[in-house]
Amino acid sequence: MSLTGQKPSIQVWDPLVRYGHWALVVAFSVAWLRADDESGGPDQVHVWAGYAVGTIVAVRVLWGIAGTRHARFSDFVYSPATALRYLGDMLRGRGRRYVGHSPAAAYMIAALLLCLAATVGTGLIAYGDTGKGPLASAGSLVIAGAHAEERGAGRRGESEAGIAGDLHGALANSTLGLVVLHILGVGLASAVHRENLVRAMFSGRKRPGDGD
Repeated sequence: MSLTGQKPSIQVWDPLVRYGHWALVVAFSVAWLRADDESGGPDQVHVWAGYAVGTIVAVRVLWGIAGTRHARFSDFVYSPATALRYLGDMLRGRGRRYVGHSPAAAYMIAALLLCLAATVGTGLIAYGDTGKGPLASAGSLVIAGAHAEERGAGRRGESEAGIAGDLHGALANSTLGLVVLHILGVGLASAVHRENLVRAMFSGRKRPGDGD
């Protein structure tokens, strides 16, 4: 107990959670801003940023299984009813404070990880159908003067790439929407609980709860 009567802060977020969070912010931002090059195709910076997003998401999922206490998914499993009740209380300015992830944050994390994984996956498919990347498909390349059958296969590949590309864009937009909601939620929780959650994600430290 400090001289002011407040408990000293405790370490909540480990370095992998903190660095991974901010690395994901940077990687997704870069991928979003560099979506297309001047020719209308995928910018190489966008492609590599997408690889980074996929890698960070994969590491975070593994860390959610075998990581530290508050990093594990098992630490923030809540029913939908609990999450809805928490959101209602927060909007009324009296939500319960959680040292780790709140019920609303738990569902937001799940939605973001799923949406990011799907965005990366469809991006890989679309990029592969142009004959590039780890899922490169030679059947999608149209070579001038090739046989009619080969040209038909090329057109099918272009059509598939278009569908995957459209889905990739839609998922990226959905992810951006989730990010905006996440930022608003962090701002609301910080105001209700009088706690700077952005700073906590940098330092990893928060004031403890009653049972900590």
